[in-house]
Amino acid sequence: MNASISLRGGGMRKTLTCITKCIRLWGYRKHIGSRMLGLCVHAAAALTVTVLGFLVVYIMVRGIPNLRPSLFAWEYTSDNQSMLPAMINTCTMTVISLLLAVPFGVGAAIYLQEYARRGSAITKVTQITTQTLSGIPSIVYGLFGMLMFGGALGMGYSLISGALTLAMMILPLIMRTTQEALSSVPDLYREGSYGLGAGKLRTVFSVVLPSAAPGILSGVILAIGRIAGETAALMYTSGTVAKIAGPGDSGATLALHMYKQASEGLYLNEAYATSVVLLAVVLAINFCADRAAKLITKGRG
Repeated sequence: MNASISLRGGGMRKTLTCITKCIRLWGYRKHIGSRMLGLCVHAAAALTVTVLGFLVVYIMVRGIPNLRPSLFAWEYTSDNQSMLPAMINTCTMTVISLLLAVPFGVGAAIYLQEYARRGSAITKVTQITTQTLSGIPSIVYGLFGMLMFGGALGMGYSLISGALTLAMMILPLIMRTTQEALSSVPDLYREGSYGLGAGKLRTVFSVVLPSAAPGILSGVILAIGRIAGETAALMYTSGTVAKIAGPGDSGATLALHMYKQASEGLYLNEAYATSVVLLAVVLAINFCADRAAKLITKGRG
């Protein structure tokens, strides 16, 4: 009987504690400050969605009527204003930039998170440097790329010069997102792998990296979006030639092609049509990345 009384007493205490928490929570929600903060949050979310929806609708309304088959001709001329060469150059630029930046960014994040001693001098210096590089304007990267890659190394205006510049720009982003993804992996995974006899390298590549793959992929997708929409840095490195370019040739990407059309003032309709294609490409990349992340997570589960 004493045991049942104690159990009932413990249950009553838990119930009273739960009721007290609910009352306090309800009091917080009724507080004027909480209501004001909630109103501000909802207003900010509504404003963000409204602005995004307005931009998408405006671009589609102005751009879709101007889409025509001649805009996808194989060669660019002053008559057709084809964007197909710029689309191909964008794909080439994206692939080269990712090949240059992803191995170094992911490798540096693995070293900082898994091998470097926490709080060491090299870790602090690297984090400060990464944050500083993330805040540098893209035009500064463009000027540096023009002087270093185009001038000192003799690459001139070329896709490889632009890709090297973009690789420097997206490297801090990939490092930061990869390190955050690795830090989100529970230490129990590592301890379980060590307990089964796996070494450090095997644990990192067989346990930690697959678990952090969705977060790493999100960082790569953000980097692709920045590459696809960059203009200032490429204006000084890859050039604005409207043709299908090789790695050593000058060529304009899709965003730079659109900027050139809009700045000249003679092909505004074609610029709006190009913006629709660029928006569709970015949305398609985000959709594919989201699906890939879900498949990876589902496969892990």
